[in-house]
Amino acid sequence: MLRSKTSLILGLALAATAALTACGGGDDDIGDRIGVSKPTVRVMHAIPGGPNVDVLQNGVKTNLLNEPYKFVSTYFNVEEGNQLFAFNVANTSTELGKATVNTHTGHKYTVVAMPGSESAADVIQIDDPFEVGLFSDKARVRALNASFNAQNVDIYVTVPAADLNTITPTFSAVAFKSAVPASGQDSINLNGGTYRLRITTAGSKTVIFDSGALTLDNNADWLITTLPVDGIKATLPNRIKVLVARGNDESQAGLELVTQQ
Repeated sequence: MLRSKTSLILGLALAATAALTACGGGDDDIGDRIGVSKPTVRVMHAIPGGPNVDVLQNGVKTNLLNEPYKFVSTYFNVEEGNQLFAFNVANTSTELGKATVNTHTGHKYTVVAMPGSESAADVIQIDDPFEVGLFSDKARVRALNASFNAQNVDIYVTVPAADLNTITPTFSAVAFKSAVPASGQDSINLNGGTYRLRITTAGSKTVIFDSGALTLDNNADWLITTLPVDGIKATLPNRIKVLVARGNDESQAGLELVTQQ
Protein backbone atom coordinates (compact mmCIF):
# COMPACT_ATOMS: atom_id res chain seq x y z
CA MET A 1 0.00 0.00 0.00
CA LEU A 2 2.83 2.40 0.87
CA ARG A 3 4.49 1.72 -2.47
CA SER A 4 1.20 2.37 -4.29
CA LYS A 5 0.71 5.72 -2.54
CA THR A 6 4.30 6.72 -3.24
CA SER A 7 3.94 5.75 -6.89
CA LEU A 8 0.71 7.73 -7.14
CA ILE A 9 2.28 10.87 -5.66
CA LEU A 10 5.32 10.50 -7.91
CA GLY A 11 3.07 10.03 -10.94
CA LEU A 12 1.04 13.11 -10.13
CA ALA A 13 4.19 15.15 -9.59
CA LEU A 14 5.65 14.05 -12.93
CA ALA A 15 2.37 14.82 -14.70
CA ALA A 16 2.17 18.23 -13.08
CA THR A 17 5.78 18.95 -14.03
CA ALA A 18 4.98 18.11 -17.63
CA ALA A 19 1.92 20.36 -17.53
CA LEU A 20 3.89 23.28 -16.11
CA THR A 21 6.60 22.85 -18.73
CA ALA A 22 4.07 22.75 -21.53
CA CYS A 23 2.37 25.92 -20.29
CA GLY A 24 5.52 27.98 -19.88
CA GLY A 25 6.32 27.22 -16.25
CA GLY A 26 7.13 30.15 -14.03
CA ASP A 27 8.74 30.77 -10.66
CA ASP A 28 6.96 27.82 -9.08
CA ASP A 29 7.53 24.09 -8.99
CA ILE A 30 5.89 21.03 -7.46
CA GLY A 31 7.26 21.79 -4.00
CA ASP A 32 5.66 25.24 -4.15
CA ARG A 33 2.33 23.81 -5.20
CA ILE A 34 2.12 21.18 -2.46
CA GLY A 35 3.38 23.62 0.19
CA VAL A 36 6.64 21.93 1.17
CA SER A 37 9.20 24.20 -0.48
CA LYS A 38 11.42 26.63 1.39
CA PRO A 39 10.04 30.14 1.68
CA THR A 40 11.07 32.33 -1.25
CA VAL A 41 11.47 36.08 -1.60
CA ARG A 42 11.74 38.50 -4.51
CA VAL A 43 12.68 42.17 -4.18
CA MET A 44 11.50 45.08 -6.30
CA HIS A 45 12.91 48.59 -6.82
CA ALA A 46 9.81 50.73 -7.39
CA ILE A 47 11.14 54.25 -6.75
CA PRO A 48 10.89 56.30 -9.97
CA GLY A 49 13.91 58.57 -10.17
CA GLY A 50 15.48 56.85 -7.17
CA PRO A 51 19.14 55.88 -6.96
CA ASN A 52 20.45 52.44 -7.83
CA VAL A 53 20.41 50.18 -4.78
CA ASP A 54 22.23 47.35 -3.09
CA VAL A 55 20.02 44.78 -1.35
CA LEU A 56 21.09 43.47 2.06
CA GLN A 57 19.72 40.45 3.90
CA ASN A 58 20.22 40.32 7.67
CA GLY A 59 22.88 43.01 7.41
CA VAL A 60 24.91 41.31 4.70
CA LYS A 61 25.07 42.36 1.06
CA THR A 62 23.39 39.95 -1.33
CA ASN A 63 24.40 39.53 -4.97
CA LEU A 64 21.69 42.07 -5.86
CA LEU A 65 23.95 45.10 -6.25
CA ASN A 66 23.68 48.42 -8.09
CA GLU A 67 20.13 47.59 -9.18
CA PRO A 68 18.15 50.34 -10.97
CA TYR A 69 14.54 51.43 -10.80
CA LYS A 70 12.26 48.74 -12.33
CA PHE A 71 14.50 45.91 -11.13
CA VAL A 72 12.65 42.80 -9.94
CA SER A 73 14.67 39.84 -8.71
CA THR A 74 13.80 36.22 -9.28
CA TYR A 75 12.42 34.44 -6.23
CA PHE A 76 15.22 33.04 -4.05
CA ASN A 77 15.14 30.63 -1.11
CA VAL A 78 15.43 31.87 2.47
CA GLU A 79 15.26 30.14 5.84
CA GLU A 80 12.10 30.19 7.93
CA GLY A 81 11.76 32.97 10.49
CA ASN A 82 12.58 36.66 10.56
CA GLN A 83 14.58 37.91 7.58
CA LEU A 84 15.62 41.57 7.47
CA PHE A 85 15.85 43.12 4.00
CA ALA A 86 17.35 46.56 3.49
CA PHE A 87 17.88 48.78 0.44
CA ASN A 88 21.04 50.92 0.48
CA VAL A 89 22.14 53.54 -2.00
CA ALA A 90 24.46 51.56 -4.27
CA ASN A 91 28.08 51.34 -3.12
CA THR A 92 27.35 53.20 0.14
CA SER A 93 26.19 52.47 3.66
CA THR A 94 23.28 54.92 3.27
CA GLU A 95 20.10 53.01 4.01
CA LEU A 96 16.95 54.02 2.15
CA GLY A 97 14.61 51.65 3.96
CA LYS A 98 14.15 48.16 5.40
CA ALA A 99 11.55 45.61 6.41
CA THR A 100 11.51 42.37 8.38
CA VAL A 101 9.77 39.42 6.76
CA ASN A 102 8.56 36.54 8.96
CA THR A 103 8.80 33.67 6.47
CA HIS A 104 6.99 30.32 6.43
CA THR A 105 7.37 27.10 4.45
CA GLY A 106 5.52 27.13 1.13
CA HIS A 107 4.97 30.90 1.06
CA LYS A 108 6.28 33.43 -1.45
CA TYR A 109 7.10 37.00 -0.45
CA THR A 110 7.62 40.24 -2.34
CA VAL A 111 9.59 43.07 -0.72
CA VAL A 112 9.00 46.42 -2.43
CA ALA A 113 10.97 49.65 -2.05
CA MET A 114 8.50 52.41 -2.97
CA PRO A 115 8.53 56.23 -2.84
CA GLY A 116 8.72 57.56 0.71
CA SER A 117 10.50 60.90 0.95
CA GLU A 118 13.36 62.50 -0.97
CA SER A 119 15.89 60.79 1.27
CA ALA A 120 14.13 57.57 2.27
CA ALA A 121 12.01 54.77 0.87
CA ASP A 122 8.98 53.04 2.28
CA VAL A 123 9.53 49.28 2.22
CA ILE A 124 6.53 46.99 2.36
CA GLN A 125 6.19 43.23 2.19
CA ILE A 126 3.52 41.02 0.67
CA ASP A 127 2.97 37.44 1.80
CA ASP A 128 1.45 35.06 -0.76
CA PRO A 129 0.48 31.68 0.77
CA PHE A 130 0.63 30.36 -2.81
CA GLU A 131 -2.23 27.90 -2.54
CA VAL A 132 -2.22 26.79 -6.16
CA GLY A 133 -3.83 23.70 -7.63
CA LEU A 134 -1.35 21.04 -8.68
CA PHE A 135 -2.46 21.17 -12.33
CA SER A 136 -3.57 24.82 -12.51
CA ASP A 137 -2.10 26.97 -15.28
CA LYS A 138 -3.94 30.14 -14.24
CA ALA A 139 -2.05 33.37 -13.77
CA ARG A 140 -1.88 34.88 -10.28
CA VAL A 141 -2.44 38.62 -9.99
CA ARG A 142 -2.36 41.17 -7.14
CA ALA A 143 -2.40 44.98 -7.01
CA LEU A 144 -0.39 47.43 -4.89
CA ASN A 145 -0.97 51.18 -4.60
CA ALA A 146 2.33 53.04 -4.22
CA SER A 147 0.93 56.35 -5.48
CA PHE A 148 0.65 58.99 -2.76
CA ASN A 149 -0.95 61.26 -5.38
CA ALA A 150 -3.77 58.73 -6.03
CA GLN A 151 -4.51 57.40 -2.59
CA ASN A 152 -7.57 55.23 -3.27
CA VAL A 153 -8.06 53.60 -6.66
CA ASP A 154 -10.18 50.95 -8.36
CA ILE A 155 -8.29 48.68 -10.75
CA TYR A 156 -9.95 46.84 -13.62
CA VAL A 157 -8.25 43.95 -15.43
CA THR A 158 -10.65 43.12 -18.25
CA VAL A 159 -10.94 42.04 -21.85
CA PRO A 160 -10.01 45.10 -23.94
CA ALA A 161 -13.54 46.00 -25.06
CA ALA A 162 -15.25 45.70 -21.66
CA ASP A 163 -17.50 48.61 -20.64
CA LEU A 164 -16.45 49.70 -17.15
CA ASN A 165 -19.93 51.04 -16.48
CA THR A 166 -21.30 47.50 -16.49
CA ILE A 167 -18.73 45.75 -14.29
CA THR A 168 -17.20 45.93 -10.83
CA PRO A 169 -13.48 46.50 -10.25
CA THR A 170 -11.08 43.57 -10.20
CA PHE A 171 -9.42 45.26 -7.21
CA SER A 172 -11.62 47.71 -5.30
CA ALA A 173 -10.57 50.73 -3.24
CA VAL A 174 -6.85 49.96 -3.19
CA ALA A 175 -5.49 52.36 -0.59
CA PHE A 176 -2.05 53.96 -0.59
CA LYS A 177 0.61 51.53 0.75
CA SER A 178 -1.88 48.67 0.58
CA ALA A 179 -2.19 45.52 -1.51
CA VAL A 180 -5.38 43.82 -2.73
CA PRO A 181 -5.79 40.97 -2.00
CA ALA A 182 -4.13 41.86 1.28
CA SER A 183 -0.81 40.40 2.37
CA GLY A 184 -1.45 36.95 3.81
CA GLN A 185 -4.19 36.18 1.29
CA ASP A 186 -3.76 34.44 -2.05
CA SER A 187 -3.51 36.37 -5.29
CA ILE A 188 -6.53 36.14 -7.56
CA ASN A 189 -6.51 33.68 -10.47
CA LEU A 190 -7.04 34.75 -14.08
CA ASN A 191 -6.89 32.80 -17.30
CA GLY A 192 -4.00 33.65 -19.59
CA GLY A 193 -4.94 35.88 -22.51
CA THR A 194 -5.26 39.46 -23.72
CA TYR A 195 -6.34 42.00 -21.13
CA ARG A 196 -6.61 45.74 -20.61
CA LEU A 197 -5.65 47.45 -17.35
CA ARG A 198 -7.66 50.52 -16.41
CA ILE A 199 -7.54 52.49 -13.18
CA THR A 200 -10.05 54.96 -11.78
CA THR A 201 -10.32 56.88 -8.55
CA ALA A 202 -12.19 54.71 -6.07
CA GLY A 203 -15.94 54.71 -6.66
CA SER A 204 -15.63 56.51 -9.99
CA LYS A 205 -15.72 55.30 -13.59
CA THR A 206 -13.45 58.12 -14.79
CA VAL A 207 -10.27 56.47 -16.07
CA ILE A 208 -6.96 57.96 -14.92
CA PHE A 209 -4.81 55.20 -16.42
CA ASP A 210 -5.32 52.95 -19.45
CA SER A 211 -2.68 50.41 -20.48
CA GLY A 212 -4.12 49.37 -23.80
CA ALA A 213 -3.92 45.66 -24.67
CA LEU A 214 -1.64 43.44 -22.56
CA THR A 215 -0.73 39.76 -22.73
CA LEU A 216 -1.02 37.80 -19.49
CA ASP A 217 0.73 34.44 -19.77
CA ASN A 218 -0.42 31.21 -18.18
CA ASN A 219 1.25 30.64 -14.78
CA ALA A 220 2.30 34.29 -14.58
CA ASP A 221 2.68 35.87 -11.14
CA TRP A 222 1.95 39.58 -11.55
CA LEU A 223 2.15 42.34 -8.97
CA ILE A 224 0.54 45.44 -10.51
CA THR A 225 1.97 48.50 -8.73
CA THR A 226 0.70 52.04 -9.26
CA LEU A 227 3.34 54.78 -9.00
CA PRO A 228 3.45 58.57 -9.37
CA VAL A 229 4.73 59.46 -12.83
CA ASP A 230 6.95 62.17 -11.36
CA GLY A 231 8.26 60.12 -8.45
CA ILE A 232 8.59 61.60 -4.98
CA LYS A 233 8.28 65.14 -6.37
CA ALA A 234 4.86 64.49 -7.85
CA THR A 235 2.38 67.29 -7.30
CA LEU A 236 -0.40 66.54 -9.79
CA PRO A 237 -3.13 64.29 -8.38
CA ASN A 238 -3.92 61.05 -10.21
CA ARG A 239 -0.95 61.33 -12.59
CA ILE A 240 0.20 57.73 -12.34
CA LYS A 241 1.93 54.93 -14.18
CA VAL A 242 2.20 51.21 -13.47
CA LEU A 243 5.12 48.89 -12.79
CA VAL A 244 4.37 45.18 -13.17
CA ALA A 245 6.54 42.52 -11.53
CA ARG A 246 6.22 39.42 -13.70
CA GLY A 247 7.07 36.22 -11.87
CA ASN A 248 7.24 34.12 -15.02
CA ASP A 249 9.64 36.38 -16.90
CA GLU A 250 13.20 35.07 -16.95
CA SER A 251 14.65 38.57 -17.39
CA GLN A 252 12.65 39.70 -14.35
CA ALA A 253 12.80 43.32 -15.47
CA GLY A 254 9.73 45.15 -14.26
CA LEU A 255 7.32 46.05 -17.04
CA GLU A 256 6.62 49.79 -16.89
CA LEU A 257 3.33 50.92 -18.39
CA VAL A 258 2.30 54.47 -19.16
CA THR A 259 -1.26 55.45 -19.91
CA GLN A 260 -2.48 54.99 -23.49
CA GLN A 261 -5.40 57.41 -23.08
